[in-house]
Amino acid sequence: MKVNLSAWDAILQASFIVQLTLLVLVGLSIFCWGVAFLKFRQFKDLRTSNDHFLTMFWKATSLDALYEDFDMFRKSSLARVFKSGYLEMQKLAGQNKNQGNQLQLSGSDNVERQLRKAMDLEVSLMESKLTLLATTGSTGPFIGLFGTVWGIMTSFHKIGQTGSASLAVVAPGISEALVATAIGLAAAIPAVVLYNHFVAQIRLQEIALNNFSSDFLNIIKRNFFRE
Repeated sequence: MKVNLSAWDAILQASFIVQLTLLVLVGLSIFCWGVAFLKFRQFKDLRTSNDHFLTMFWKATSLDALYEDFDMFRKSSLARVFKSGYLEMQKLAGQNKNQGNQLQLSGSDNVERQLRKAMDLEVSLMESKLTLLATTGSTGPFIGLFGTVWGIMTSFHKIGQTGSASLAVVAPGISEALVATAIGLAAAIPAVVLYNHFVAQIRLQEIALNNFSSDFLNIIKRNFFRE
């Protein structure tokens, strides 16, 4: 008896449970690549817009003028952090003006806290959707293993039904089991690689945010706050 052991035939002849398992894995893989595409574009836009904003920031002669041009840098995480700190500084300036006093150096703590909150928000935005990559990378092999176990169980069940352990009896179940393992790994390995890549990108962006925040805070302390 001829036995067709091609992967496609194994999928078509697989039990419903194994086919459902493979469908879940393929779905997760598609979603992961969709997330990867969005993240690649997000980080590309961030790098471009942040470079542009930094150039303008160090050339600017007035923070007020830079703030007025904020719409030019809406895609920049650094610009959004700057806006948050600038608005907090303006709020403090308004309060002290009403009181007839100069800005006090202790008030810079409020700006520092606002900058930290803005940076945390930016990191959170960069981390969004990465959970799917992490989940697929960690669970993909086990989901595939579930299909593997089910395929082997199917082979043993057929052996029990037919009383024969010939290749024609066990090959379909073993074949679908191996396909489940392969697809599980095919979904998990790229997800892990992509997740690690984006985590590295986030760390780089986080360093850039921290550096900018420190520079911005030093500038406003020197020029706008007095002891």
